Amino acid sequence: MTKIPFSPVDLIREAFHYQSRFDGSTMVFKIDFPVTEDPAFSYLMKDLALLARIGFRVVIVPGAKERIDAVLREYRIVSQYQKETRITTAKAIPFVEMAAFDVATRFITGLSANRVDAVIGNFVRARGLGVCEGLDMEHTGTVDRIRTESIERVIKLGMVPILPCIGWSPSGKPYNVPSDEIALAASGALGAVKLFIISVSEGLRTGAYAVPKHLEVDSADRIVRLTPQEAEAILETNVFLQGLGAQDQALQELRLALQASQAGVERVHIIDGREEGAVLRELFSNLGVGTMVYADEYEAIRPLKTADIPGILRLMEPLVRQGNLVRRTAEQIQEKLADYVVFAIDGSVHACGALHYWGEGQAEIAAVATDPGYTDIGLGRRIVRCLIERAVKQELHRVFVLTTHTHDWFESLGFTECSVESLPECRRKVYDHKRRSKIFALDL
Repeated sequence: MTKIPFSPVDLIREAFHYQSRFDGSTMVFKIDFPVTEDPAFSYLMKDLALLARIGFRVVIVPGAKERIDAVLREYRIVSQYQKETRITTAKAIPFVEMAAFDVATRFITGLSANRVDAVIGNFVRARGLGVCEGLDMEHTGTVDRIRTESIERVIKLGMVPILPCIGWSPSGKPYNVPSDEIALAASGALGAVKLFIISVSEGLRTGAYAVPKHLEVDSADRIVRLTPQEAEAILETNVFLQGLGAQDQALQELRLALQASQAGVERVHIIDGREEGAVLRELFSNLGVGTMVYADEYEAIRPLKTADIPGILRLMEPLVRQGNLVRRTAEQIQEKLADYVVFAIDGSVHACGALHYWGEGQAEIAAVATDPGYTDIGLGRRIVRCLIERAVKQELHRVFVLTTHTHDWFESLGFTECSVESLPECRRKVYDHKRRSKIFALDL
């Protein structure tokens, strides 16, 4: 397929589409401590402040593990662990609180610099873990309840609630609670449509893990999106078969994403907080910059609808101007509406194609156009394969294409060049000899 320039107007359209779709929605941002020490942190705060100002309900859950480690080392307090869980002693808990609130204050500072108010609150009611395998966990706790009514009041006042990794019992006893657990519980209790997991990890890339071959990846081998089933398969393969586990950050983030998806969060995004504008690019574009685990119906190849016609005309127009496609009118497309399929992401059309039957057991694959911003994930190939499958179901014996510029691409899909005489008689009669399109066919 020919790659054409991606218009900034398309980016603006996508941004407005997502802004209108998620306006007023709750989004939880679980942000690891190392992100706060990166130069890009100030830009992240600017972006979260922007989201809060334009109507998104932003909730922040700061991770503080590394800061807690540093404070405890400073005061010469050694942490013991029960598996991967820190045992927080009575001696350690004041310093754990100090570290947790120090980290939370960094977010207050960053948001204040962008004219957005925030509140650090006792939004997490916790209970102690008690004795686990003979070890007293002391001040290490688990979420008992998220105080949603308090969070709602803060949001209604136009402020951003910040949930540090501390929870309190009804009697006021403090507990150290993992930020992952708080983020998961808060997302469920608040009905969040999105959970962002933001760290300094490069995330999931195909070269580092055993993954299914069919997954969508970008040019940097980043896994673009996963269903919960695919995420579970990756975890099973790499944790149990490859021996990777708690020390692998990307897999731990994927596990949290899977848990959130299974708990009802529609979309969970894993992104690198060191990349400037990562949250906005992930939120306001279909491809994003991270890995998304999605539980809702996100994308599909489906039949063309009348309402889609302006969208596919927009996709075709640059290719028409380059001479790659024959110009079609809206009326011509409407007449053959049933021949067309589109690839839609979140309701927006990003690729199209048609299968026109010409008799003699043959059909033409035509009008294949792809959004230039999505060439890395092979939408054109998926459209053509869908049309081939449609031809097989119709028990046709051959499909063909007429092309002036993309013959190499069709050859890579298994098509071979043939003559005009091989076309069905009806198609030969309307063949444009001035255009001199090459003909490539695939026997089914």
